[in-house]
Amino acid sequence: MNELLNLPVTQWLWSVDDKETQALLARDLGVHPIVSQILMSRDIKDLDNARKYLRPSLNDLPNPFLMKDMEKGVQRVIKAIHDKESIVIYGDYDADGITAVVVLMKFLHDLTPHVSYYIPDRIDEGYGLNRSAIDKLKANGVQLIITVDCGISDFAEVAYARSCGVDTIILDHHEVPEVIPDADAVINPNRSDCRFPFKHLAGVGIAFNFLIALRGGLRQNGFWTGRRYPNLKEYLDLVALGTIGDISPLIDENRILTKIGLDLITEGKRVGLRALKEICGIDNQVIDSSKASFNIIPRINAAGRIGSPKEAVELLMTDHATEAMDLAKKLDAYNRKRQSMEKAVLNEILEEIKQTMDPAKKRSLVFASKNWHPGIIGIVASRLADRFCRPAILISLKNGLGKGSGRSIAHFNIYQGLKQCDSLLVSYGGHQYAAGISIKEEDIGEFSALLDVIVEENMELDAMVTQTMIDAQCQLTDINHDLLTQISMLAPFGSRNPEPVLCVKNVNITGSNIVGNNHLRMRINGSGVSCNSIWFSKGNFIHSVNKATSDIAFTPQVNTWNGSSEIQLKMRDITIHS
Repeated sequence: MNELLNLPVTQWLWSVDDKETQALLARDLGVHPIVSQILMSRDIKDLDNARKYLRPSLNDLPNPFLMKDMEKGVQRVIKAIHDKESIVIYGDYDADGITAVVVLMKFLHDLTPHVSYYIPDRIDEGYGLNRSAIDKLKANGVQLIITVDCGISDFAEVAYARSCGVDTIILDHHEVPEVIPDADAVINPNRSDCRFPFKHLAGVGIAFNFLIALRGGLRQNGFWTGRRYPNLKEYLDLVALGTIGDISPLIDENRILTKIGLDLITEGKRVGLRALKEICGIDNQVIDSSKASFNIIPRINAAGRIGSPKEAVELLMTDHATEAMDLAKKLDAYNRKRQSMEKAVLNEILEEIKQTMDPAKKRSLVFASKNWHPGIIGIVASRLADRFCRPAILISLKNGLGKGSGRSIAHFNIYQGLKQCDSLLVSYGGHQYAAGISIKEEDIGEFSALLDVIVEENMELDAMVTQTMIDAQCQLTDINHDLLTQISMLAPFGSRNPEPVLCVKNVNITGSNIVGNNHLRMRINGSGVSCNSIWFSKGNFIHSVNKATSDIAFTPQVNTWNGSSEIQLKMRDITIHS
């Protein structure tokens, strides 16, 4: 007997319905009412903000000198350039940190030969500044360290560098501890005394703002007289990758930087990215945030996870096509290995959950093992958080010490949660959705229990369910190429600006069949119109939906296959009428 599975699989939430504002925005912007309703669901309700949203412009970027210590940082670098001091860019090993290193290196290398970079080894050194690295840099004559995507929690290490005669500038976006390092400049928009209006920049976004300010400071000093004045727009392909890779909210300034940057990636001027696109099989395609997320960024990250982040840096810096292709092939091999390792760890944990616990009775998920590579546990934690709608922390153990990586969900700030576990942690850092910890192996059990209590105290149980936000209700007759063109103006999609989800009620589903890797293809019929649809990884629902009258939640898209294109509904959820 065929099993009928329960639908819907998520809790549906509806955006606020305000017909008057919807009509006004549609009229004044010249867009479809569905598009104006989507804007309203993103809390964009006045004409000026809506116009800026639909037409992102670099002219709308805030003044970078509004960031606390920006002037100090700029003047310290200008002095270093003038005095021919040795500068090192000290980065992180993920896509955000890697792209931030490349942005600063490319710019500064055109100004001074005395600049290099350093990215710590993930396993041997871990995240952030460390004394051993500072000793090596000092021995090599380094006089100024500029940290990117790290440094805000390295109070002791910055003090040690100062005692060694090495100055430090911090460019970081992670949560700010109560006591900040005594650096020459601490540039982080999350500082409580920082007037910069946008608080959600990725590390590479802060690096880019620093370059805007530095370019301006050098101009005031007459530095560019007789020199080529740099066009910083050329770096936005890298800024886009780091911003998307760090899952930073694609709103406001991030939206401007990312939209322009994705266009540059499509254009394909950067040799390393051109090679990477070819390896991914997307070299002749328009690159949107989804293609960047699922094709390019994982390969950059893979170098820092299980290979060497230096290979990703060199790929993004090279101007030689042969070298770029060789490096792109290496990153692709790392990524395939990463996928295999990740799958094995995820399956191991899912089996442990199946055998030993009821996840519905847990408010958080904490697992540890001596057999897990520390470079892939963050991805698996993200998979678990998405699957079970709970904060998840995975810990890789070695010699009695654990290095953990955590991912959270919308309603729980994992960094603030870890602050309440401070007494059980050797160290920690991060932001609302992601964090890293160091912990003694013997403290993991107590930590897991305490985190469970903290999550329970800060989250309602009904928030621990996967939700689908419906942006607008419509009819199948509304879905056409003109509407999809207008919806594309809302891209790039990602964190805080998800792909729009529409709802059509009372449709009939026919022609259900399973394709590919358990994907459910269906024909949706209503209002005299018929559309193809696809529901990824949901083939097990085939007997529940076939010939059913339903309400559907979906994202409309253009599906191109074998040179032909058609409108397809990417299904998000289905409610079956009883």
